Amino acid sequence: MNPQRHREPVFGLVLLVLSAALLLLGAGIGSTGFESVFAARHDPVALQIVMDIRLPRTLGAWLAGALLGLAGAVAQGLFRNPLADPYLLGSASGASMGVALALVLFGTSPSTTQWVARLGLTGAAFAGAVIAVLLTLLLARGVQQTLRLLLAGVIVGVVLGAIKDLITIRSADVLQAIQGFMLGSTGLVGWSACAVMASLGAVCLLLAWALAPVLDGLALGEATARSLGLPLGAMRAALVAVLALATGTAVAQTGLIAFVGLAAPHLVRSVVKTTHAWLTVLAALMGGLLLMAADLGARWLVAPQELPVGVLTAVLGGSYLLWLMHRRASRGGGM
Repeated sequence: MNPQRHREPVFGLVLLVLSAALLLLGAGIGSTGFESVFAARHDPVALQIVMDIRLPRTLGAWLAGALLGLAGAVAQGLFRNPLADPYLLGSASGASMGVALALVLFGTSPSTTQWVARLGLTGAAFAGAVIAVLLTLLLARGVQQTLRLLLAGVIVGVVLGAIKDLITIRSADVLQAIQGFMLGSTGLVGWSACAVMASLGAVCLLLAWALAPVLDGLALGEATARSLGLPLGAMRAALVAVLALATGTAVAQTGLIAFVGLAAPHLVRSVVKTTHAWLTVLAALMGGLLLMAADLGARWLVAPQELPVGVLTAVLGGSYLLWLMHRRASRGGGM
């Protein structure tokens, strides 16, 4: 028997077991440090905190990370660039602009901000991300040329980011609220958000699995992919839709969280060499594990205070990628 054949499912099982262990750990980490989950059964208030706050928050962090990991694997395969991340099509800047507009329209009083954070901000962020992707496709004149699509995404991201900055300068009272979104947070994730991310994540994962042969063909070059008879235009458009939907869903619920979508596929490829079908699944599992671990660290490191989870992922992810680049450079290879 070939041991390489079973490495992907074994690695996936390991990631799932680690995620389950962190989920149990996350149910016991609060503002006062670590508490026993089983002790909460005898305290109705503690049980409600575990079931209604800690568990959905921890599970939501895993789901958002899984969406970003999946989107990162799709983006790196679509653009044939290991440094591609889920935000390349301008979705991050679009989501930020949408949140800034929502805060200006609905106001930033404490009561209003809480309502907006639960209902208005998620919808505004998702709508902004979708609008940014549509503008990118319009500017790139479709998805036929990958380089043009990449450049269009960069341009749209810069322009929408500038519009967001103009909004925050004109309405300085929204600056603190938009900063919270930019730094990323899982604090407001509830069971309804988990249901949305789980359902849309399942759709994205199934589509990515079905479209994985296109990513395998693109890895060999567009000419080779065309010679295999793959309808690149339609399938590339479907991959862009998966990328936009996964990214927009995660950003709408947790804000901008850096490096998870970029690092997760790299970590998977450092363990197993596989096709994009398994890569998308394993990258989703790895992304969920990474963001869940970062969320637990953000809650525990300076308890009872809390770090923005996006700051922690940026520090850890950036450090990992710098180390990876240094190691590859010392070996004389590329990313």
